[in-house]
Amino acid sequence: MEDKRNIQIIEWEHLDKKKFYVFGVAMTMMIRVSVYPFTLIRTRLQVQKGKSLYHGTFDAFIKILRADGVTGLYRGFLVNTFTLISGQCYVTTYELTRKFVADYSQSNTVKSLVAGGSASLVAQSITVPIDVVSQHLMMQRKGEKMGRFQVRGNPEGNGIIAFGQTKDIIRQILRADGLRGFYRGYVASLLTYIPNSAVWWPFYHFYAEQLSHLCPKECPHIVFQAISGPLAAATASILTNPMDVIRTRVQVEGKSSIILTFRQLMAEEGPWGLMKGLSARIISATPSTIVIVVGYESLKKLSLRPELVDSRHW
Repeated sequence: MEDKRNIQIIEWEHLDKKKFYVFGVAMTMMIRVSVYPFTLIRTRLQVQKGKSLYHGTFDAFIKILRADGVTGLYRGFLVNTFTLISGQCYVTTYELTRKFVADYSQSNTVKSLVAGGSASLVAQSITVPIDVVSQHLMMQRKGEKMGRFQVRGNPEGNGIIAFGQTKDIIRQILRADGLRGFYRGYVASLLTYIPNSAVWWPFYHFYAEQLSHLCPKECPHIVFQAISGPLAAATASILTNPMDVIRTRVQVEGKSSIILTFRQLMAEEGPWGLMKGLSARIISATPSTIVIVVGYESLKKLSLRPELVDSRHW
């Protein structure tokens, strides 16, 4: 009899693709709404010089809330929703690459590593232009200017005014850097997110397998999968945060060199500057990763082809 503690990974060929994409878009949107404020906070913490504006994640949250209200925590959100496209491309590439690599290796670590890196490459090629615009919108605040560009007039408003801000930022990027400006920091993004994704998936499966042997047989798989997600996210965040700080500065401050940005950061703030925004990243990653893991594993179970449902242990 099969040990129920063994985690059965649902592969691409086991899925009903229509259900997978419909449920996937809805799930991704809910996750983005819940974690976006911490993404904005992390970006501002990484861009500020020293502690000139905010002293930490909680301090930034309170100050933004007081100055701009709840809407201040969602600056650039409408633009950022276009990353739903890259999200679907990511999961499709990940699942198809796992299927392809399975012809050459049955090692789950190898499949996860290659698929995670490949998925991130595809997703970042779509995401970077959206990120560049949304990050400049995140920098809009009352008082001192944070980024390279400032929208005309008061950086307040919503609805039509918010779309006006987006067009204004796009025009300023085009005027200053041309079309290349929308891919500023592309290499830095690849150097951040490809390793992050390539590391996250193997660690996720590793932690899940270890926990499955420690938990009672009756424990549902989703419980230790939900614990494994944040553990993998924290591990990946610690390993890749230095490059994430450099990526953000390259994109927001208009730097042209990763190496020069690194040297400037080290000269101004020392090694600890490479860890800026790490707490905000882990704080945002913990609940979001739990939701992502539970949602993604549940999504795959809901999308499982009917004839395979009874053959699986959860």
